[in-house]
Amino acid sequence: MAQTAAPRTPHRPPPGGMAGGLARGGTIFAGILLLVDGLLSILKGIAGIISNNAFAGVGNYVYAFSVNSWGWLHLGVGIVVVLAGLGILARAPLARAFGVAMASLSIIANFIWLPYQPVWALISIAIDIFVVWALCTDRRRVQMD
Repeated sequence: MAQTAAPRTPHRPPPGGMAGGLARGGTIFAGILLLVDGLLSILKGIAGIISNNAFAGVGNYVYAFSVNSWGWLHLGVGIVVVLAGLGILARAPLARAFGVAMASLSIIANFIWLPYQPVWALISIAIDIFVVWALCTDRRRVQMD
């Protein structure tokens, strides 16, 4: 007995078509961007840990920690963000939700870090916003090959 395919409607693209390819590519790109953003955070963290003079001091800032403390924070966040990126590229079942959570945490950390390194903080925030968007708009199920 042959199975019949469901009729296609003009409102739904065929499976694996252009929309599926763009969503798949966006998810892979988001995983790669998480790796890059995590590596940038790790480098910011190492620079802050090694030298207290690596970044400009901030006067009366509400979140004024020592640069060494910020370094450890960025190092920890960076390692976890890299793990989220690796999970997305490996298509782990909960990696997309974990990636959204870690990109959101990175947005918050970089927003608070803004007075210390405004350009790099804004670049990291932009990367993380794209990652959250890309991971939230891919509505396909994560399939294990």
